Amino acid sequence: MSCLDEEHNPRIDEAANWLASTPRRQRERPTVPLLRERFGLSASEACRAIAAANMILARAA
Repeated sequence: MSCLDEEHNPRIDEAANWLASTPRRQRERPTVPLLRERFGLSASEACRAIAAANMILARAA
């Protein structure tokens, strides 16, 4: 199963938006553990949120 086959998770969108709008200096710990704790994501979901945040930032540039 690829990530395209997985069901949409709104928590990933929420995490991605938060990550894209929060400067690194304001994040109190490494990104994956932070997203797992703050948004209740698995490690895989946290990585998907990071990728989505990078896409948001790339579109904004």
